[in-house]
Amino acid sequence: MAEEQQGQERTEEPTAKRLNEARKKGQVARSRELNTLLVMLASAVALWLLSGTAMSGLTDIMSTALSPEGDVLKTPELIPAHLSHALISALILITPFLLITVVAALAGPAVMGGLLFSPEAVAFKLEKLDPIKGLGRVFSTKGLIELVKALLKFFLVLGVAVLVYKAMEREVMALITFDVMEGIARSGSIIMLALVLLSATLVLIAAIDVPFQLWSHNKQMKMTKQEIKDEGKETDGRPEVKARVRQLQQEASQRRMLQDVPDADVVITNPTHYSVALKYDSDGSGAPRVVAKGQDLIALKIRSIAIEHDVAIYEEPPLARALHGTTEIGDEIPGPLFLAVARVLAYVFHLKKASPTDYIPRPEAAELPSEFAAYR
Repeated sequence: MAEEQQGQERTEEPTAKRLNEARKKGQVARSRELNTLLVMLASAVALWLLSGTAMSGLTDIMSTALSPEGDVLKTPELIPAHLSHALISALILITPFLLITVVAALAGPAVMGGLLFSPEAVAFKLEKLDPIKGLGRVFSTKGLIELVKALLKFFLVLGVAVLVYKAMEREVMALITFDVMEGIARSGSIIMLALVLLSATLVLIAAIDVPFQLWSHNKQMKMTKQEIKDEGKETDGRPEVKARVRQLQQEASQRRMLQDVPDADVVITNPTHYSVALKYDSDGSGAPRVVAKGQDLIALKIRSIAIEHDVAIYEEPPLARALHGTTEIGDEIPGPLFLAVARVLAYVFHLKKASPTDYIPRPEAAELPSEFAAYR
């Protein structure tokens, strides 16, 4: 059976249970190319926008750090504090850049697969050190695809770098005509712009990799028909167990229902196929309620209990069928049937109060409303 199941094709879409279990193991769709794109592009844009302020600030910090005041030079014990202050100032200056980079690093996983920490994924496993499996991953289809992506990235970035250099060649050559400070500022702007353009080239790689990773993850998660059946059995229970549970529930419900028959005021019958036991609370404001009902053997059982406990039995097939087909245990009778049932209850109550010599005529059968024509 196991071999047969293993031979089945994974043609079924993964269930929510399988996806949740895979997520707990850290198995979600991820694109390293998307993460790299967002981090590099955000970093490049941040450097481009903050380069002027950062360069000026770092220049001042370096100048201050390397040109301490006379008191610092005379007192060597003050030099560590002086350098620490310069280091802290530099960290504060680059904090916006670091924050942008961190947000970009989290944005990739959040967009694709969602943020996730799985202890199972980071747990140490000896099988990860298996060289045979490692070689299998390297020379697998996925490994080949990663190699193609790496080569594509290399040639794409190289091509864009050549184009950027050709476009900025005159500006690069003109740097020798500026003084040192202005030349540094212009060269920084050129480098930042080139970095933004080079990072943008990864958009093409990410546009190819993201759909592929989603398709690959979905293919890996797909299930066989047997796995779907097995999961259904684990989730809902085996069919034979469920059938047995339903049987026990029905038996318990029938026992509770039959226990209420002795308290009924009347049992309206078909006379043999249907039985509906009704009870009317004369002190209440509601309509008569159905305390028990059944077909065939259950109907005969209701009749038997009613006879045993002197509960009146009234034979009227259309009314019995209508009550059985339109009510459930505990329901009040439908409004359109109230007059028909009231006629029966009035007859039964008169019988209970009458003496043995009194003659109480049985009422004529009531004509059911048109909406109950199917039960006539």
